[in-house]
Amino acid sequence: MRRRELAEIAVGAALVVAAALVNVLDAPAVAQFVVAGIAIAALARLVGASTEQLGGRLGSSAAGAVQSALGNLPELFIALFALHHGLVRVVQAALIGSVLANSVLVLGLAFVAGGLRHGTQTFDSPRARLLATLTMLAAATLSVPTFAHQFHSPAARHEHALSLICAGVLLAIFVLTLPGLLRGTLGDEEHEPPRWSFAQTLAVLGGAAVAAALVSDWFVGALTPAIHVLHMSQAFAGLVVVAIAGNAVENVVGLQLARRDRLDFAISVIVNSSLQVALALTPILVFASLLFAATLTLVFPTLLAISLLFAAVVGALVIVDGESTWEEGAILVGLYVVIAASFWWGA
Repeated sequence: MRRRELAEIAVGAALVVAAALVNVLDAPAVAQFVVAGIAIAALARLVGASTEQLGGRLGSSAAGAVQSALGNLPELFIALFALHHGLVRVVQAALIGSVLANSVLVLGLAFVAGGLRHGTQTFDSPRARLLATLTMLAAATLSVPTFAHQFHSPAARHEHALSLICAGVLLAIFVLTLPGLLRGTLGDEEHEPPRWSFAQTLAVLGGAAVAAALVSDWFVGALTPAIHVLHMSQAFAGLVVVAIAGNAVENVVGLQLARRDRLDFAISVIVNSSLQVALALTPILVFASLLFAATLTLVFPTLLAISLLFAAVVGALVIVDGESTWEEGAILVGLYVVIAASFWWGA
């Protein structure tokens, strides 16, 4: 490992210790919330660095899928702890916010960062079409229980059963399409030979995952008090704050890869993460919530479901042609800002 990489590991460990100290010493809720969020971002950087090493062994398609799965670990832990505390609305907003943050905000920022530096960038169009189709399918499926409830259809009286059916279908689609997403494509990029040994890579990934579980618990513990102090709505906290903190891996890695003109790998990381939240993480949490007093359903606030559909359609239109510009990135970022602003006052 290089000295800089060792320094990043040391900084990440120090921030985890700092988050533990402010929690044990019962510091003000906002301080606990901020320190835990910064620690999660530092852990994201470590996951990103180790996944780049993994990319040298697996290729961008498989490494991107693994990166996305590991990058979603903090979000899984945050959601489980939030359900334990009965914060169902926060979890719902965070899940939709995670999809929006990746498929709109982070993808848009990556296009801006890469486009300003390299001009028009190209990526594997057939793979992009598959990702866009899956994103739209996931958005439509997640929205059905909400609209059934909103339009008072006969299915509205069976929202738990309908949510379980939709969750099962999404998991089945995820399992069926995963082999195709993992397979390398003609657009797969050449990676630099890995500098880390396989054991070192696994050690950093495993350590970051364990630390993320601990820090996520402290993060959620400080969430409700911090919301009251900062005068945020639960919807905004879940949609923006929790979602961006939980997706810090994709935020960091996606921008770095786009600036290096490795857009296939960047899109694989960013959009795969969005799909894994929609097709796997959300259904898993729906089933896991059966073990909690607060049950999670797919009946979201209506504006959340509509925002999800808007984002899926606009995102698909942007990536389906296999080219990106910084102007398209700015459009995506602008859409995210409008959606986020609409939830500042609640939902």
